[in-house]
Amino acid sequence: MITKQTIDRVFETARVEEVIGEFVQLKKAGSNFKGLSPFTDEKSPSFMVSPVKQIWKDFSTGKGGNAISFLMEHEHYSYPEAIRWLAKKYNIEIEETEQTDEQKQQINERESMFLVSKFAKDYFHDVLMNTQQGRAIGLSYFKERGFREDVVEKFDLGYCKDEWDNFTKAALSKGYDLKYLKSTGLTIVKEGGAEEKKFDRFKGRVMFPIHSMSGRILGFGGRILTNDKKAAKYLNSPESDIYHKSKILYGVYQAKKEIAKQDNCFLVEGYTDVISFHQSGIENVVASSGTALTSDQIRLVHRLTNNITVLFDGDAAGIRASLRGIDLILEQGMNVKVVSFPEGEDPDSFAKSHSDVELKEYLETTAQDFINFKVSLLMKDAANDPVKKAGLIRDIVTSISKIPDAIQREVYIQECARIMDISERVLFSELAQLLKKDVTNKAKQNQSNYDQPPPEYFLEQEQAAMGVVKSPGKSSESINQLNILEKEILRILLLYGNEEVDFVNWVDGEDKQGRPIIEKEEYKNTVSNELYLNLQEDEIEFSNEVFKTVYYELIHQLNQEEKISIEQLVAHENPVISGLVTNILMDEEKYSLSDWERKEIFVTSTAKILPKLVSDAMLNLRRILIEKKISEVLNGIQTQQITPDLEEITNYTELKKLLFDKLNRVV
Repeated sequence: MITKQTIDRVFETARVEEVIGEFVQLKKAGSNFKGLSPFTDEKSPSFMVSPVKQIWKDFSTGKGGNAISFLMEHEHYSYPEAIRWLAKKYNIEIEETEQTDEQKQQINERESMFLVSKFAKDYFHDVLMNTQQGRAIGLSYFKERGFREDVVEKFDLGYCKDEWDNFTKAALSKGYDLKYLKSTGLTIVKEGGAEEKKFDRFKGRVMFPIHSMSGRILGFGGRILTNDKKAAKYLNSPESDIYHKSKILYGVYQAKKEIAKQDNCFLVEGYTDVISFHQSGIENVVASSGTALTSDQIRLVHRLTNNITVLFDGDAAGIRASLRGIDLILEQGMNVKVVSFPEGEDPDSFAKSHSDVELKEYLETTAQDFINFKVSLLMKDAANDPVKKAGLIRDIVTSISKIPDAIQREVYIQECARIMDISERVLFSELAQLLKKDVTNKAKQNQSNYDQPPPEYFLEQEQAAMGVVKSPGKSSESINQLNILEKEILRILLLYGNEEVDFVNWVDGEDKQGRPIIEKEEYKNTVSNELYLNLQEDEIEFSNEVFKTVYYELIHQLNQEEKISIEQLVAHENPVISGLVTNILMDEEKYSLSDWERKEIFVTSTAKILPKLVSDAMLNLRRILIEKKISEVLNGIQTQQITPDLEEITNYTELKKLLFDKLNRVV
């Protein structure tokens, strides 16, 4: 594990504008930089980088954070990978924490397997490009398939010589351990007789390296070039500590940026389908490598986009066998479209026989909703058979039941009713039964894990952090006023907490004649102290758990260092907290994207009205809490038939009027 000292050094050294500048063209905009969003196609800049705060915000997508989070969003690195990338950029030596011998061995073994796999990738590619046998056999095959050399380079394609142990000898001569050649499956070792026999798993095959999301080599696919009927046409690396076929997609490393940019992923079956599409200018494509699609593979795509287009060969039997994959995609809450190629064609052959423009046009015009696709595929068999037609309808409703979003389910039910000419009432009844059955099954499965909060809990926490809550008994979402005010207090603390300003307090007094008057009292205080004392005096607790966490961390900083440091929160390990803080810090920078000053539109500086801002925030918070209290008392009277405490209601109402007076508002 990387030590905290190393991580701290990386955060201290890394400059967000330098890191982002390697991926986005930035232009100076006052004290900030702006540029086009790297996550969407746009013509007007909505991407802002603040060198002072060392954070960034993309106003077109709502994403934001620090240098680490940018690498995680843009390059799809894990947190440790982003740290290592920055450490390498700034020549920072990475220190690891002391680990047990078992942990060290496990990490060293995995790392050794990665190193062997990288050597194999480089070796096979070198053989393909720089040896007579490689160019004559391997490269010739790729050229016959119509692949340009730049695409061969892009995917690190290679060739393993048709010799028993050519690669194994080369690896051993370079000092690589036979243990790791064996555990990665690159070398097959057979024991017997006086000595063990070693030979290359992929001998005589062209090689397709399989990359992880961050570009590390996990395994290989190899295609035989002879007509040996006893040998498999395609051979994959065996399962290992670094290669799990069901958890990776071929081409995801080369496609990840374009998938995120296009907000769509094309899913095909084979390696050559992916490569042909890239050569035709369509880069947001990945392959399941000929295996049945898995939930892990779908989640990998879901990290990049919410939209997936499944491309099927023009083989009806193969399509039917692959339909289960659509249900798995729907279960993940993704939007699914389907493209079917003409009979006898697959994505590879179609891309080669058509121009780039024709291919793109075909994908756009023939993509259809999964319901229409299923109906067009299966209706031929069921057209004149009521039993088969009923089965088809149930099959479609079963697919719809996999969709998590209730509104989307209803829209699809209406579409299904229209296409199949059946009443919505019947379809909704069938859907309700399926959903009830699904809930029962999940309840049984989760019985042993009753203490774990459901995934919805974490989504609700994030929504709550953004000031959105679901009204009881309603599907629509409404803005929670209390959340808005709590977020406003956090905004003031984060942006101006260390500022010292003149505050005004109004106290009861008497004039010379002894008549009661309200006197003005001025005093200096920091914004953070003023807010803290007011919240303490009224014993106010934040209702939002995320806001409460941020508030307590800020108060802890004040107690320890007597000032607020936002860097710790921007770099917080909890992405909900770091995202919330970044959004608050960058919201005030939004207007600078529009060059308001150049258009002679001037905004009052918040710093000039800080005392009123603090005062209004606290008065409004008290007002909402009092209104909530009055509502609770009245609800108690109505629902529980409690005798009303008129004095209590009167007191709360008087307090409310007083607060409105101070806010210069009319009750």
